[in-house]
Amino acid sequence: MHQKMHIWLKRAFSQKTLLKRLPVLSWLPRYSTEDAVGDLVAGITVGLTVIPQSLAYASITGLPPQYGLYGSFMGCFLYILFGSCKDVPMGPSAVISLLTFQSVHSMGPEHAVLLCFLTGAVQVVMGILGLGFVIDFISGPVSSGFTSAAALMIVTSQMKDLLGITAEGSTFIEVWGSLFHNMHNTKLYDSVLGTVCIVVLLLMRLLANFKIGPKEDGKKTTIHRILNKAIWLIGTSRNAILMVICGIIGHQLSLSGDSPLNLIGPIPPGLPPFQLPPFTVTLETANSTVKYSFVDMCSNLGSGIFVVPLVALLENIAVCKAFSNGNPTDATQELLAIGISNIGNSFVQGFPGTGALARSAVNNSSGVRTTLGGLYTGLLVILSLLFFADYFYFIPKSSLAAIIIAAVIFMVEVKVVVPIWKTKKNDLIPGFATLFACLILQLELGILVGIGLNVLFILYNVARPKITIETKKTAEGTDYLELTPDRCLIFPSVDYVRNLVVKQSMRNDMPVVINCSHIFVSDYTAAKVVDCLTLDFSKRQQPLFFYKLKPSIVKMFQGLHPTEFVDYHDENELESLIRGDSLHMTSVSDNNHFPSVNQRSA
Repeated sequence: MHQKMHIWLKRAFSQKTLLKRLPVLSWLPRYSTEDAVGDLVAGITVGLTVIPQSLAYASITGLPPQYGLYGSFMGCFLYILFGSCKDVPMGPSAVISLLTFQSVHSMGPEHAVLLCFLTGAVQVVMGILGLGFVIDFISGPVSSGFTSAAALMIVTSQMKDLLGITAEGSTFIEVWGSLFHNMHNTKLYDSVLGTVCIVVLLLMRLLANFKIGPKEDGKKTTIHRILNKAIWLIGTSRNAILMVICGIIGHQLSLSGDSPLNLIGPIPPGLPPFQLPPFTVTLETANSTVKYSFVDMCSNLGSGIFVVPLVALLENIAVCKAFSNGNPTDATQELLAIGISNIGNSFVQGFPGTGALARSAVNNSSGVRTTLGGLYTGLLVILSLLFFADYFYFIPKSSLAAIIIAAVIFMVEVKVVVPIWKTKKNDLIPGFATLFACLILQLELGILVGIGLNVLFILYNVARPKITIETKKTAEGTDYLELTPDRCLIFPSVDYVRNLVVKQSMRNDMPVVINCSHIFVSDYTAAKVVDCLTLDFSKRQQPLFFYKLKPSIVKMFQGLHPTEFVDYHDENELESLIRGDSLHMTSVSDNNHFPSVNQRSA
C-alpha cells in the first residue's frame, strides 16, 4: 500500500503532470516583452467589453447588476494558472446567465452564489474522473438547437426592459404571454432609446470590420494602419462607448427630477467580501420568514446543479476549438480550469460563468498572447467597482437590454440548417426537437430532450446495422450469397441480423457467407444466436461460412462449443470449403469442435 501511494504521488507531481495541469508553467519561462504588450492591449480591450456585458447579464439572471461584476474578475485570475486556451476570458455568458435564472427561480443572490460553487465543484470532480467525454453525447445539431433556443429566450427576457414594462415567466411562451398582457404599459423613452441603441450597435459591429486604404497590407501606409486600428477599437468597444453615452443621457434626464427612463439604480461601491458561499439562507417574505438548509437550497436548484456545469463546459470547449487552429483541446484540463474559476467566483459572490465566444473573438483579434491577458481584464473590473460604481446608477436598463439583444441575435444558428439538410436530413430531427423543447420547457429540460433523442438515434443505429447483400462467384464459378454487416454484432442487433440472414438464405438456395470484416466487438447473446444460426443452416443442408472473423471473437464463440461453425480468412479457400462441406459436416458433429480452414479443405 505504501509503495502504491509513493508511485501515485511520484506520477502526480512529475514534471509532465505539473506542466499539463498547470499550463502557466509552460509559457511563463518563455514570456517576452512582445507577449506582455499583446496581453495588455487584449486584456484592456476585453475589459471594456466585459464591464457592460456583465451588468447586462446580471439582469438576465434576475440579480442586482453588481453581481455581474462580482463574477467577472476572480475567475480571470484563476484561469491564468489553470487555463489551456489563451483566448478564453473567464466570466458570465448569456446562456449560463439564463440557465442560472431558470435554476434559481428568483430565490435570491444566495442561491445563485451557491450554484456557482456547486457548478465549480461538479466540474472539478468531472475533471478528476476524466469525464470530459460526456459532451461528446451532445451532437452538433442538438448544440445548435439549444444555442438558438437560448438566444431567442434571452431576447425575449430582455424585451421587458427594452419596452420599460414588467413581465414574468421562466419559459419562452410564459414570458411572451406576460409581455402581451402588459404591452399597453410600454414607455416611449425606453423603447425609443433601446431601439436606437440596437441599430447603433449593429452599425458599429460592421465598423469593426471596415478597412480604409489599399486591400494589400504591403501597400498600406502608417496612417492607414493607425486609422484602421482606431476604427477597429471603436467598433470593438461599442458596448462600453454606448454605455457611457447612455449613462450621460440618463444623468441629464434625471436632473429635472424623476427620469423618464428606467435606470439601473444604486450599485454598492467597492469589492465584495471574500467569504464562503452561503450554505444556508433565511428569506423574508411579506407574511413569514423561511430558512433553507443546504439540502433545501440544492433541492431548489434542481437539475441546474448538473446541467449548468455541462453547458458551461460545452460553451468553453466550443471557444477552445474555434481558436485552436486545429490543435487538440484537453477537455479534462478545461473542466478543472473553469471549475476552479467558478469555485473562486463563489467566494466573491459571483454567479456561474464560462468562456464566451463573443469575448473570446475580441480577445483573439486584439492579439492576446497568453492567458495573462485575463489579469488586465480582471483589474479593469476591480477598478470599475472601486471608482465608477456610483456612475453606473444612471445607465438606462433599455441600453443594457439593447447590448444583450445585439449580441445574442447572431447566436441563432439558422445557417447550419442547409448544410445539415444536404448531409444527413435525419440530424435535423434532434436539432429542431431540442429547439422547440427548450422554448416550450425550461432550457435544462430541453437539452435533456435533445440528448435523449441523440441516444435513441445511436441505439437505433446499433440495433439496425446496414447489411450489404451481394451475389458473388468463386474463382471456379460457384455462386454464393455474401452478407456484410457494417458494424459490431452485439445484443441489440443480433436478432435483426439473424432474421435478415435467414430470410435471404431461404430466398436463395446457395451457400451463404457472412463477411465479418467490420465486426470488431461481440457478446454472449451474439454467440448464442450464431450457434443457433449455424445449427439451423446445418439442418437445411445449406452451407454457412464466416469470413474474416477476428480471433478474439472466434475465441468468444468457442465458449459455447458450437457444432456447425466455419470461419476462413482466404477467399481462395471458399471453393474447397463449399465442395467439401457435406463430407465435413459429419466429422464436425462427431468431434464437437471448431474446424479449421485446413480441415475443411481436406
